[in-house]
Parts: sequence; structure tokens; C-alpha cells
Amino acid sequence: MTLISPSGHRLLDGLTVVGFAAAPFVIPLSGAAAGLAWALAVVHLLMTLATSFPDRPRGVVPLQWHGSVELLVGAALLAAPFVAGWAGPARWFYLLAGGVILVVRLGSRFEVKA
Repeated sequence: MTLISPSGHRLLDGLTVVGFAAAPFVIPLSGAAAGLAWALAVVHLLMTLATSFPDRPRGVVPLQWHGSVELLVGAALLAAPFVAGWAGPARWFYLLAGGVILVVRLGSRFEVKA
């Protein structure tokens, strides 16, 4: 069952961008953990702007691809703290971010209804 409409998902994508951009200041994160957060903010913004959402069909990235990328990113974020050897706040931030991205992705409708 999908609870989040494509337009709702787009709104959550915007909040995700803000969260990644603000995390290094709020958590705080430093070094590679901060750099990754800022890179993810930029990439997530670009992906959201490029996606062809049903109420904004001019994007070049199909909605289904957007969803597939989020599955990969969510899984990668769950692995990142262990691969990078991060502990403390950086580990918890990336575990939480990966989990939230996967939950939102799994709860979103990515098929376009005619």
C-alpha cells in the first residue's frame, strides 16, 4: 500500500535536501561526513528538479528511475558509516538518513496512473 503521492514525495525530497544541507551544522558533521551530506543535498536537489513528476511532467528523469535511485541511495547510506568507519553522530545520521529514505521510497507511489 502506498501512502505518499508523487507530489507529497516531491515535497519530502525538498525537506531531504534541506536536511542534508543543514546536517553538518546541526549534528555537527565534519570532514568526509560533512562533504557527503553536502554532496547528497546537491544531488538530491538536481534529481528532484530533473524528475518528471505527474503534476510537473517536463523533467527528463522518469519517476520510476527516481524511485530506483532512492532505493540504491538508501541502501548505500545504511552501509556508508561502516565502510567509512564513522562512529558517533556521523554513524547515526547516515543510518537514520538511509532508513528514512528507504521508508519514504517504499511508502511512495512511483507508477504513473493514466
